[in-house]
Formats: sequence, C-alpha cells, structure tokens
Amino acid sequence: MARAATRYVCQSCGAVNSRWQGQCGDCSSWNTIQAEATPAATPFAAKHSLAGGGRKFEMASLADDVALPDRLSTGIGELDRALGGTVGGPAAGSGGLVPGSVILIGGDPGIGKSTLLLQAAGRMARDGHAVAYVSGEEAADQVRLRARRLGLARADVQLASETNVRDILTTLSAGKPPALLVIDSIQTMHSDTLEGAPGTVSQVRASAQELIRYAKTTGTALILVGHVTKDGQLAGPRVLEHMVDTVLYFEGERSHQYRILRPVKNRFGGTDEIGVFAMGAEGLEEVTNPSSLFLTDRDSAVTGAVVFPAMEGTRPVLCEIQALVVRLPSGATPRRAVVGWDSGRLSMLLAVLEARCGLGFGNHEVYLNVAGGLKVSDPAADLAVAAALISALTDRAVPGDCVAFGEVALSGELRPAGLATLRLKEAAKLGFRSAFAPKGTASGALRVEALPTLAALVDRLAPE
Repeated sequence: MARAATRYVCQSCGAVNSRWQGQCGDCSSWNTIQAEATPAATPFAAKHSLAGGGRKFEMASLADDVALPDRLSTGIGELDRALGGTVGGPAAGSGGLVPGSVILIGGDPGIGKSTLLLQAAGRMARDGHAVAYVSGEEAADQVRLRARRLGLARADVQLASETNVRDILTTLSAGKPPALLVIDSIQTMHSDTLEGAPGTVSQVRASAQELIRYAKTTGTALILVGHVTKDGQLAGPRVLEHMVDTVLYFEGERSHQYRILRPVKNRFGGTDEIGVFAMGAEGLEEVTNPSSLFLTDRDSAVTGAVVFPAMEGTRPVLCEIQALVVRLPSGATPRRAVVGWDSGRLSMLLAVLEARCGLGFGNHEVYLNVAGGLKVSDPAADLAVAAALISALTDRAVPGDCVAFGEVALSGELRPAGLATLRLKEAAKLGFRSAFAPKGTASGALRVEALPTLAALVDRLAPE
C-alpha cells in the first residue's frame, strides 16, 4: 500500500514546499510553514486516464437568453448599492443579494462588519425572509445583546454559536434552506475531514468549499466574514477570493465616523459603486449625501484648500484637497508626505509644475491631505491638487465657491474628465458657483472657466 506523502504549506500565502524551512521563500514570512499529509498516490491512479469513463453532459450556447436574477434587498440601500444592480427598483436585477451567491467581506477589527451584517440580517428577517446567523467568535447571548442595542431585539434571526462545518450543514439541511446565511467568520470554521487547527490554509479552503457547495445547491445567499492581515489584505489562502462571487472591503478609520464598503470583485455587478455609512449610537447609518462628510465649513477662503468633485462609481462625492508647502534652508532634504492620494502621482505633478510652469518645489517640503480620510484614485484630481499646491506656494487662496477637476498630462496639457455634467450638478447642489476645468468641458449647472494648460491655471491663480 502506498505511503502518504508529506508536504509543507505556508499558512500565510499557501506556497507548497518539499521540506520544512523557517522562512517562506514566496512571502518571506517566518515560522508559517506547517506539515500537511497528502493523499497517497497509487500506481493505478498514476496510469489511469481521465479521457473516458466519465459522465457526458450537455453544452449550452453563449447566445442563449437568460433572465436577470431576482435580487433580495437587504433593507440597507448602501449595502444593496455595493452589491450591484439598480438600487431601489422592484424589477429583476435591482440592487441586493443574488440567491445562491457567495459574498466575502473583510475589514479591520472593530470596523463594523458584524454590526452591518447583523443589521442586514435583522431587516431581512423583519421583511419575512428566513435568516441564519452563525458566529464562531461570539456566543449567542452576545449577539442578542448587540441586536438589542441596534434595535433588532424582535427580529426573528436564527442564531447559533458553532464552528464545526459538518454540524452547521447538518442542522441547516434538516429544515427549509434560509434566504441568507451569515458565517462570522470563516477563519473560525473547521472541517473534521482534515487535520489542522481552524484558520490554517487547508481548513479555510475546505470549510469554504463545503459552505459554498451548500449555497449553490440550495439557492441560499451566503456571506462570509474574513479576517485581514496587518497590511489590510484578506487573511488566509488567496484562492478563497477566487472561490466566492463577490469580495467587499469595509474601509475607514476608527477616529472618523464614516465607513466605506468597496467591492473589488463582483460577478453579478460592477465594482465601481461604493456604500457609505456613518457609525452612530444605534449602529451604522446610511449616508445618502457623502459630500457632507468630506467637506469642511467654508466660511472663508483658505490657502492650499481646493474642493474636488470625485466620482465613486456613478455617484459624485465632493471632497477637499489640502496642501501645505514649507520652505526649507538651503541644502536640507525636502519631505513629501501624502495622505489619501498616490504619492507617485504627486511627484509627477510637482515635476510638471517645475518643468512646464516654472514653479520650484525643490527646496520646499510638500504635505498633501484629502480631508475626512477619503482615499481618492480618480485621475481627474490632478487639477485640484495642482491648484492646492499653487495656492499654498503663492499664499493666494482659491475662491471658496469654486471647484476644480481635470487630468494633467506630462506636457502640461489639461485633458477633460469623464462625467463632467454629474460633477458640476453635484457641486451646484451644494452651493458652488464656478469651476476650473480643462478646455472643452461643457458648461452646465456652474460657470466653467476652461483652461487649456496647467500654465494657464498658474497665470489665473498667481498673475504676477
């Protein structure tokens, strides 16, 4: 009889080695490699061909018509928006959960993942849907106390504190499948078919596979909560993100009240929408106007501060770009610090300002911040950042009722930004009257001051 072989698997990245070693050669983590037994290889299995003897199945055509899936609303509009579909519509394809789909949600400890999912479970239960909430980290009484604080004490959510996947699936299979199953968290689950502690690569993969198979065969929407590493990435094997249909990241700082739910993978919708929440006394509250969170009071114009109408999916969000430029003694090494924007793009923009506009930042320290802790990746923020830098360097304030957006090329040319009409309309709604924008931007709700190049913006803000 063939002897079972032993392989050594890194518990951080899943890399497989033929022998034990102290440091993983792939992810450079120390003391993360553990031994795992592999199935025994027999001569029959090695010689047997898989080209025949199987079950024939019927192929379908890509051109066949298929109806849009009927989604289940979670009762939280911002969560439905992040999950995809059309929010607020009764027709098929409206925002919410797709039956049989699997969602993986990750975020820092204490950011509000369990609170959000308990609120969604409670609201779906109040709407008459069967909901099961299985926690491997809290006792059922702890979940009840949290539900009472959130005003969901009367919601008929089926609670359990269990970590054995076999027991969970046996209990659920004994009755009617629920519409929603929440597993909090997947790192605490374990399968008795494998050896190893919960949280290891093999246990997380096997437990998730069994739960996903149950969701696909019964049509239950499954939400898995995942731990994250110190770098903010989902812990465990990377294959876990490939197994699920949707991956959501819950972002935010504990010092700020806002939280952003951002999809990075979605098989049933786009990944360009976000859900915005604010942490209140009664849990997470929806923020229908995110611009109110990221704009400070603008009673008077301040140097180095410019408002930028960013696009988060189809939603315009106004945020404030703040810049500070400090002159240093000759010979000192200047510092560049960026919060909420790409540091490489800041370096490029400083080079364009120096090469094309004659502004020198070589002996100045530059600090850039996006107010409210928002992270901006929209390339149209170039013009707003440039305006903030010019304002901070020349000590001339940009008009308080003005916004700026547009992409800056290496030649100093300004290129139009997408969805300009929505940006201008949102700015006008919040009381702004004018905008700095690239040439060719159509005037809409605001008076647009079209600029062909970055040098034209310098002449406009610092005439002499």
